[in-house]
Amino acid sequence: MIPQAFLPFKLEMTSDEMTPHAGLALIGEFIRSLGLPAEVDRLLPTPGSSVGYRPAEFVFPLVLMLHGGGKTLEDLREIRRDTGLRRLLEIEGVPSSDASGDWLRRMAWQGRGLRQLERIRKNLLSRSLHLEASDEYTLDFDASQIIAEKQSAQKTYKGEIGYMPLVGTLAENGLIIGADFRDGNVSPGDGNLGFIKYCLRQLPKGKRITAIRSDAAAYQSGIINYCEDRKMTFAIGGHLNEAVKNAIHGIAEADWMPYQDGHMAETIHSMEETKESFRLIVVRRPVQPDLDGTIDLAKRYKVIATNRIESPREVLAWYNQRGETSENRIKELKIDFGMERMPCGTTAANAVYFCIGTLAYNLYRMFRDWALPAEWGKHRVETIRWKLYQMAGKVVRHAGTLVLKVQAWAFDLFQDIRTGYKELEWT
Repeated sequence: MIPQAFLPFKLEMTSDEMTPHAGLALIGEFIRSLGLPAEVDRLLPTPGSSVGYRPAEFVFPLVLMLHGGGKTLEDLREIRRDTGLRRLLEIEGVPSSDASGDWLRRMAWQGRGLRQLERIRKNLLSRSLHLEASDEYTLDFDASQIIAEKQSAQKTYKGEIGYMPLVGTLAENGLIIGADFRDGNVSPGDGNLGFIKYCLRQLPKGKRITAIRSDAAAYQSGIINYCEDRKMTFAIGGHLNEAVKNAIHGIAEADWMPYQDGHMAETIHSMEETKESFRLIVVRRPVQPDLDGTIDLAKRYKVIATNRIESPREVLAWYNQRGETSENRIKELKIDFGMERMPCGTTAANAVYFCIGTLAYNLYRMFRDWALPAEWGKHRVETIRWKLYQMAGKVVRHAGTLVLKVQAWAFDLFQDIRTGYKELEWT
């Protein structure tokens, strides 16, 4: 018997108002509970006429789109045609992709929109940190390439056309504390000290950065001096320049200790302009010589500059945590929240979009950590989409009250999440 090509069910239309994104209503309500749309309307430039869209009518749908998995401005249509979700979140209208692109370019003019979005991110960060008992944090920062064949894009040091944003995160909670969206031809090491100072200014009173981690782009005397002056510990990837090579060659063979598949050792080093000397933790790996007998020292040695007092093994373990707390956080921002693609042809407009992306990312971290079940604490947003955001719901009005109906097994989950964020004491 030839198997049937289709299963025995029929399709029918319904006039019932439904939403395929019932879980997005929860993150949307969470965002409203923070007063974010009102703050966006208060701080960002308003439309020139009474019939134009308000700033929040651009930002709120963009944030929802990024949470839902949208990758381009065209994906805003999924929010626009989801009338059930819009009714629940009191979203009257959603601008088109063209209108949203025009708005991003307007917000880029003279940097006013970007500055206000950064202010909103700072306020949001402050409110989240207020709920934490810790007062001390570790700043991780790194530059990351975004490939983009855009009019304004420049060639990066990796040889690709695109941008090279610098992103700072707090290791203890994964929140983005600062971002500098930069042209691709800007060196990853440019402006690092200024970026550190900017990140420190984002913290509310009573909270402070006590430690800094970064790759070799931050191996600069100004940064090391700044950390020493402010009593901050640091672990920074080192450059294999001649001075560092000489320091490594000066380590006695008896001082090398087994480490993983190679060895480790330490020595004291200083730069010409550093005020204090610092430790160099060196990892030496076994490598095969090239055909001409030379050894690639960049493959053989890994160097960490630090002023921490722990053992070399402990310093290396602490430094290597940045793979999770910095590099993976940036990957999540780019891949999970669509920041690997930029919508506009100008750097300034894309900087505005990227800042909205960092807002969406921080809202995800806050929603997950403060509102969702504790066992969801390690979930990436793609898992939350699968388990919560992409759940169907029916929207009805009963006795004058708007009602979201979900399947029976999901009711307690939705109820607990709503109760959780309603009990939060935001400042």
